[in-house]
Amino acid sequence: QVQLAESGGGSVQAGGSLRLSCAHSGLPGSTYTMAWFRQAPGKEREFVALTRDGRTTYWNSVKGRFTLSTDNAKNAMSLQMNSLKPEDTAVYYCAATRRSTRSTDYSDYDYWGQGTQVTVSS
Repeated sequence: QVQLAESGGGSVQAGGSLRLSCAHSGLPGSTYTMAWFRQAPGKEREFVALTRDGRTTYWNSVKGRFTLSTDNAKNAMSLQMNSLKPEDTAVYYCAATRRSTRSTDYSDYDYWGQGTQVTVSS
């Protein structure tokens, strides 16, 4: 059974930093894609970053500010978020799929955490 659990959300002023973590279990070795998505109130869930086979892809608006990292020994993935902006406010979700994909479409992911709130004030 695959389980994902996010932690590390919170409130911060614009320009500040937060680090999100995703602890996972039940995923097979390293043959899976892991990603971060976010969803703001009234908006569709959107892609933030993904990693597969050691390669990471970022959505343009977070490139250079957010860094995704993994620790396979600890079954964990992190998202370091710097220079936060009010428009980064959202619930952030950790997601995974066993499919051989680098999709940025949330519907292609099979496993999800419960989400963690990030609020950035101006």
